[in-house]
Amino acid sequence: MEQNSNGQKQLQIELKDETAQGIYSNLAMITHSSSEFVMDFISILPGMAKAQVKSRVIMSPEHAKRLLMALRDNISKYEDSFGTIEMKAQKGTYMPPISDFHGEA
Repeated sequence: MEQNSNGQKQLQIELKDETAQGIYSNLAMITHSSSEFVMDFISILPGMAKAQVKSRVIMSPEHAKRLLMALRDNISKYEDSFGTIEMKAQKGTYMPPISDFHGEA
């Protein structure tokens, strides 16, 4: 950590080029235990029988709640600027039934 001109410590965050490009995900599966939340970000394509986990993020319950709060704040700001995000059902989109979901980690 470095100090700014006010003597406060600042965290420097590095964003590598391959990470900056991002990963596309149109499905997320979230599971948890008493000590962690596991979020799998998945890309599912129309007509394909298999979906692929593109990224997995594991975090503590406290950090998961902080993420929830940050998402709520950002969605609120987005909707204030651009209007309400509509949740439309898409025809032909496959959503696996949660009770019958069998994933591999």
